[in-house]
Amino acid sequence: MTDAYTPRPEDKFSFGLWTVGWQGVDVFGPASRELLDPVAATYRLAELGAAAVTFHDDDLLPDDAEREATLGRFRKALDETGLVVEMVTTNTFSDPVFKEGAITANSREVRRYALAKVLRNIDLAASLGAQTFVMWGGREGAEHGGSKNVAAALDRYRDALDIVCAYVIEKGYPIRFALEPKPNEPRGDILLPTIGHALALIDELDHPELVGLNPEVGHEEMAGLNFAHGITQALWHGKLFHIDLNGQHGPRFDQDLRFGAGNLRGAFWTVDAMLGAGTDLRYDGYVHFDYKPPRAEAIDGVWESARGCMRNYLILRERVQAFRADPEVAAALDAAGVAELQEPTVAPGESLDDVRAQFTEGTFDLATLRERSVAMEALDQLAMEHLLGVR
Repeated sequence: MTDAYTPRPEDKFSFGLWTVGWQGVDVFGPASRELLDPVAATYRLAELGAAAVTFHDDDLLPDDAEREATLGRFRKALDETGLVVEMVTTNTFSDPVFKEGAITANSREVRRYALAKVLRNIDLAASLGAQTFVMWGGREGAEHGGSKNVAAALDRYRDALDIVCAYVIEKGYPIRFALEPKPNEPRGDILLPTIGHALALIDELDHPELVGLNPEVGHEEMAGLNFAHGITQALWHGKLFHIDLNGQHGPRFDQDLRFGAGNLRGAFWTVDAMLGAGTDLRYDGYVHFDYKPPRAEAIDGVWESARGCMRNYLILRERVQAFRADPEVAAALDAAGVAELQEPTVAPGESLDDVRAQFTEGTFDLATLRERSVAMEALDQLAMEHLLGVR
């Protein structure tokens, strides 16, 4: 049945093959589902309404002996479904060789192996038409204070990014890199734990224009941060190259729930931020889901969770658009003085002496300013009612 919440190609929904392909392994038990053929998953995602797929090298091509045959089947699936590969990333975290790090490992040989693995996968990404290459440093970190020279690790992080940027320039690949921050898990403390940390490193690179961010809902909320604020800052810097949507219940382990599960209010404001939050600063890339179907589900639940991710986004998008179009919301925004924040504190042509004169001459009406209504509860209640579908 087609309804307003049925995905269309222009919605640009994208899934990692590792999401629906997750077998339900955790630290307390082995796989609860059979291994899913990534090519079969590609066909099924197309049927559900996805527009693109993404993968780690090992998701699609775990066996070098079958590499060309699998690639042939995968390219055929892309041709027959019309799906594209919009992003590729590299698994530098599963193999025990990376147990102490990859591009920031203490071992120089491990670092060289990790770099070679990444370069090989960049070539694959380019051959499949991907234009974004995500780098998640899941093992780049430490559990012990003395075990990692953090300054040297940041040097090696910078070096690796400079190398891969120079490589795509040399090859003429139309690829940009996106760093994916996470505070912890699998390492006790991961380097570049938040959006802000990653932005700071980008400023130190030879080609900062080629490197941006791939923030994930759960990763930022694990650190107790506001994801909508974080992606808005990334947009403000021109660095939101990609996005990972999922669900999370606050600062605990990485849950990777389907989008909309967990912090539903946070999901509402995330979609609002992606749509520009009433401004021209909006995200126009692929809407990518990085989640894990719960271990308890069989294969039918896997596909239901994938469908739910897209459906929840479309429902929230409709709710956000209704909120922004509501005349009562417009009046509430005016009452809260939200638009006034766009006015410069010191206007063009004013001097600091003009500002200081108001202070020294006592022309600030402090009594009125102290007693003014900020009217934010009424505004937030309107948002809540739109989210709950009663307006």
